[in-house]
Amino acid sequence: MDYAPLLLQSAGSLVAILALAALAWWLKLGGKTALTDEHDVARAAGEVDDGFEPARVSISRGGNAALARDASGRIMVIKHHGNKFVGRILTPSANVSEEVDALIVKSGSDTDSARFGVVRLSLEDPAYWADAINRL
Repeated sequence: MDYAPLLLQSAGSLVAILALAALAWWLKLGGKTALTDEHDVARAAGEVDDGFEPARVSISRGGNAALARDASGRIMVIKHHGNKFVGRILTPSANVSEEVDALIVKSGSDTDSARFGVVRLSLEDPAYWADAINRL
C-alpha cells in the first residue's frame, strides 16, 4: 500500500481548511454571539426596527436574549438566532409567564409564536418586565 498519495491528499485538505478559516476570520464572518451591554441591545433592536431606541434594557444571563423598552412604551424581545440576533415588538396578544428563575415570553399570535418561538429569559428584574408586558 502506497501512503504518499494519501498523505499528500490529507496535507492538501488541511491546508485548504486552514485557508478557508483564515479567509472567514479576515472577512470577519461569524459575528458576536452574545449581548454584553446596552449598546449591543440597542444595535440589535435598531436592526429589527429602524429608529427603536431603548430607554430600558434587561439582558438575560448568558447574553442570549434581552428585553428592551423605548420611550413610547413599546417592548421588544430579542433572541439569538444562528450567528445573529432577531427580535419582535410585542403586541397586546403577547403572553408572559414567570418561572422560578426565568421569564417565558410568547411574542403574540399563534402564527408569530410558531415562527419566532418562545423566548426564555433569566433576568434580574422579571417582575417589572412581566407587569410591563401584561399592560400592553
